[in-house]
Amino acid sequence: MTESSASSIQTIAADGATPESAPRTMIRLEAVSKVYPGTEIPAVESLDLEIPEGEILVLVGPSGCGKSTTLRLINRMIEPSGGRIIFDGEDVTSVNPDHLRRRIGYVIQQIGLFPHQTIAQNIATVPKLLGWEKSKIPARVDELMDMVGLDPSLYRDRYPKELSGGQAQRVGVARALGADPAVLLMDEPFGAIDPITRDRLQNEFLRLQDELKKTIVFVTHDIDEAIKMGDRIAILRERSHIAQFDTPERILAFPVDDFVRDFIGEGSTLKGLNFERVRDIDVNSTYPVIHGDVDRAAAAQMLDASDEKWLLVLDSSERPVRWINREHLEQTATPLDQIGMDVQATVEPQATLHDALEEMLVSNAGCACVVDGNGRFEGVVDIDTLTDVLRRLRAAAKKHYDDLAAAERL
Repeated sequence: MTESSASSIQTIAADGATPESAPRTMIRLEAVSKVYPGTEIPAVESLDLEIPEGEILVLVGPSGCGKSTTLRLINRMIEPSGGRIIFDGEDVTSVNPDHLRRRIGYVIQQIGLFPHQTIAQNIATVPKLLGWEKSKIPARVDELMDMVGLDPSLYRDRYPKELSGGQAQRVGVARALGADPAVLLMDEPFGAIDPITRDRLQNEFLRLQDELKKTIVFVTHDIDEAIKMGDRIAILRERSHIAQFDTPERILAFPVDDFVRDFIGEGSTLKGLNFERVRDIDVNSTYPVIHGDVDRAAAAQMLDASDEKWLLVLDSSERPVRWINREHLEQTATPLDQIGMDVQATVEPQATLHDALEEMLVSNAGCACVVDGNGRFEGVVDIDTLTDVLRRLRAAAKKHYDDLAAAERL
């Protein structure tokens, strides 16, 4: 696939819809370039990019590829050497950059809090610059602190030096949201935080985004973070050339070339299981099951009639308790609900298929029991099921790209 056909995916919705039904474009870069003085090689070269409204677009790529430069070009912290920047339908390439920046929140890895101002004063920075009524600002500050999980009564009057790294990063997010901007730019926002806090902040931010539906451009060098955070991902080569632009699911299922494949790394296929849930697949609801009070001969007859190597024993509440096979059935002196091996692997319908795979790896029978919220048996998911899902995901992604390539040839 050519580079142009890979980048043209940005006009296709995540479900494969046509551009007419795709989300509205909030930001569009048209042939944007940046050449720094004293150099001949552009940091960003003729970049065309559409950023859908209400989504998180992650820019990811190797060090020096131009992703952070691209981010700063959007709010004109760096002036473009060429091209146009369209913001909410308006060409902002030549407007006052300060006015543009006040419409866009900005979060960086170093946070950049003002050390001699309190947390409340830091968060109030942009509303004050925009001339908000003084009486409205304290309520907005408290609202934002609650939103990012900081109790205003405890943190409002503290100073940045009194915060942990994770707390300071929350304040940075709150400050960026101060004037309720439509767009948020985030440059490695969680990169300097320990892994546990980072994972927690990512989860909380995604929860926040579910409520706010901001248009977000998020820069990271970590492909796993990109997969977790992005509605769409743009994988960049040098000079911000787009190698692939699509949903995480399709990128994982069908990397368009060796560059993307190498950047994603090993295990990309299995990562795709994070985007499918047990409730969305056909589990094996006809798996042979018995109850502990069933006659042993009847159990043996059921096993003989089945293609499976195991029977699943349910208790009186229909909860899976034991796995038994032919060898166990030959233990004639022991009741059925006491022979065999304990059921260790269970998943509920909302679990991801990656969760199901992890459970299967500890299962005595090589499969996981699907149970409802009360632990009642609903079916079985096995390795063959997951293999079929992965095959389907890859086939669907390949068809999508084949259709795009065919459309370009018309």
